[in-house]
This record gives sequence, structure tokens and C-alpha cells, in this order.
Amino acid sequence: MQTDVRNLGQVDYRPTYQAMQNFTATRTSETPDALWICEHPAVYTQGLAGKSDHLLDPGDIPVVQTNRGGQVTFHGPGQVVAYPLIDLQRAGYYVKEYVYRIEESVIRTLAHFGVTGHRVAGAPGIYVRMDDPFSHAALTGPLNPSDPFRGLGKIAALGIKVSRHCTYHGVALNVAMDLAPFSRINPCGYAGLQTTDLSTIGVSASWQEAADVLGQKLVTYLAP
Repeated sequence: MQTDVRNLGQVDYRPTYQAMQNFTATRTSETPDALWICEHPAVYTQGLAGKSDHLLDPGDIPVVQTNRGGQVTFHGPGQVVAYPLIDLQRAGYYVKEYVYRIEESVIRTLAHFGVTGHRVAGAPGIYVRMDDPFSHAALTGPLNPSDPFRGLGKIAALGIKVSRHCTYHGVALNVAMDLAPFSRINPCGYAGLQTTDLSTIGVSASWQEAADVLGQKLVTYLAP
């Protein structure tokens, strides 16, 4: 069964969140999987476990409570947001592998632009070396508890929800955006975690280019 891929363009967060819930609540075993790709106007979204003290200074940016996992994150123009709406029972793999496959899709997308993405154990999302984002060297040595993200910048954030074996919410890849709002939160609950985007590390890619590559990788790596 083919995945229905839709490029929604720039859409407000709240109605998109509602549409994902509606799609998931009404889908049947016959409903094709979908992948929605979009960008949102500036918004902070708070996960189920989100602590309000991670919102340092939201200012005039709206804060939306959601039912995804994880803590607070920021969405804004210049970020590719991908929402896979997948029936995991039909796909034949579990949530842990689903997360791994999304991360792999981001890593392969970054590789397309010459950037090496890294996983950090226990901290979902994808990170790059700020001093050398094109280095293929693996992250080595134990994490320093006082600075687990030594020298790293987070370039993609992950937050998911699974209802009746079906996924919604998804992944956000920073392409060329105003990164300042990330400094007004503890991104994903980590104080002082640096956030970056492709533009900051020297990759000139349009939103559409990045969206096309990420969409193609997600369709490939999330396939049953």
C-alpha cells in the first residue's frame, strides 16, 4: 500500500494537530498511511511530560499543549516538519524501531547535504558536531553528565504519539530559521542545549530541497 505524501506548505500548528488526531481516530485497517510535510508559523509545543519551568521566556510566541511525548520545542518558518501517519501493526515493527527509522531518515537526509548526523543515547533527535559538522568520526567516550552535549548542536527534534498502533506527530528538521526562540526555552528539556540548522553550519539548501529529500527518506525507511 503506497504512502499518501502531502506537502501542506505553511500551516498553523493547532488545526494541523487537530487534523492528525481526526485522521488517526477515524482511520481503518484499509486507510493508506500518510506523510504530511509542512512548516509552521512560530509556536512552542509542549509534550505530555513537559515541565513549565523549561519555558524560560516564551514572550509573544504562543504555547500549545499537546499529547506527544517529550518536552518543549519550537517550530517556525525555515524548519521542515514531517508527520508520518503510519499503522505500525500493518508495517510490522514496534515504536522503538519506528523512532530509529525516523532518526535514520534524518541522518540520511543530512548525508545528502554532506553533513554527519549523530544519535545521543537517551536523547531522541539528531545532533551535529558544531566544530566540524562534516566529520564522519563517531562520537566516542562516555557522556560527561555535566555536559552530555559537549560540542554538539541539535538539528532535528522528535516527538511522537501512538494511538491504536497508529502514529502521529513526528520530526522537525532545522533548515534556515531564526534560532533565537530556542534560547527562550530549555530545548527538549535540556538546559543550555545548543540548537542549530543547516544554514548555520554552512549548508545552503532551500526549504523545498530539504523537504523533498526528507520526505523521500521517510517513505523509504518507514516502509514495512
